[in-house]
Amino acid sequence: MAATASVERASALEPYDGVRPDAAWREEVLRLAERRNAVILAHNYQLPEIQDIAHHTGDSLALSRIAAESDADTIVFCGVHFMAETAKILSPDRTVLIPDERAGCSLADSITAEQLRAWKAEHPGAVVVSYVNTTAEVKAETDICCTSSNAVDVVRSIPADREVLFCPDQFLGAHVKRETGRENLHIWAGECHVHAGINGPELAEKAAANPDADLFIHPECGCATSALYLAGEGTVPQDKVKILSTGDMVKAARDTHARTVLVATEVGMLHQLRRAAPEIDFRAVNDRAACRYMKMITPAALLRALREGRDEVHVAPDVAERARGAVRRMIAIGQPGGGE
Repeated sequence: MAATASVERASALEPYDGVRPDAAWREEVLRLAERRNAVILAHNYQLPEIQDIAHHTGDSLALSRIAAESDADTIVFCGVHFMAETAKILSPDRTVLIPDERAGCSLADSITAEQLRAWKAEHPGAVVVSYVNTTAEVKAETDICCTSSNAVDVVRSIPADREVLFCPDQFLGAHVKRETGRENLHIWAGECHVHAGINGPELAEKAAANPDADLFIHPECGCATSALYLAGEGTVPQDKVKILSTGDMVKAARDTHARTVLVATEVGMLHQLRRAAPEIDFRAVNDRAACRYMKMITPAALLRALREGRDEVHVAPDVAERARGAVRRMIAIGQPGGGE
């Protein structure tokens, strides 16, 4: 229900518009950032012009950690709201701006803190593992956060006789369950509407048409199970199927020997992959897989944030403190790698 409502809200919102990303815009954005001592961070799914002007581009956790280590007074997070919250959790004394506070996330909306508390009450003593793609309030109810890169390591670190509640992404949860073989892992039925819409049949069709291509599959995708099935059946060589976070996709792009790569994630990722390895033909498995929320951070919105100090992100200190503990425990286990 929450994810559907989130998508419906997004469809009714019009992004800030009317500004061309030309040389004058670029000059003013960088001048204002310098005046505010601001660092501009852009997620891999952002519009190309936003990615290109940012001081740093990457996945949400990596960007939050870069922000925490910088000497900037202001963090301008070009992404969706939970990402800016994570930056605020890790940098509580900084001003954190998101250029459009309406930029939500269907996956983060798929579980609330109240729902998580009720689920915990049904499983007393269970360890709660939450994906970083959650709100600050959900992180505050969590024992250990995880990324798509270290989710398996996080779950393996928990004693085998302890029940685990994994939320909110059902596809990442299924991936963790496959890898660990853990029967006492309970998975919340949440999803990212964009990744869930990248399905198995279209992946199989694209793979059949490009038999020499590598497959870069985000674990949030509805087609991740299909990719592993194709590999298991020998339809696609095992070594060509790579289940990767957005951050790890960039690393894999630099290392692959394939001439063509089929990419199953939000289409904004193609911009960074093409920058990382311009000689490779990167193709979207589903070229309609665009997140409306991510595209709300427009050139006009970024300029508005820097001119007016809008929109500032706040996290209640007690919520931030509890959430910070869950994030820090995640960082201490395995290699966090890509944030999502």
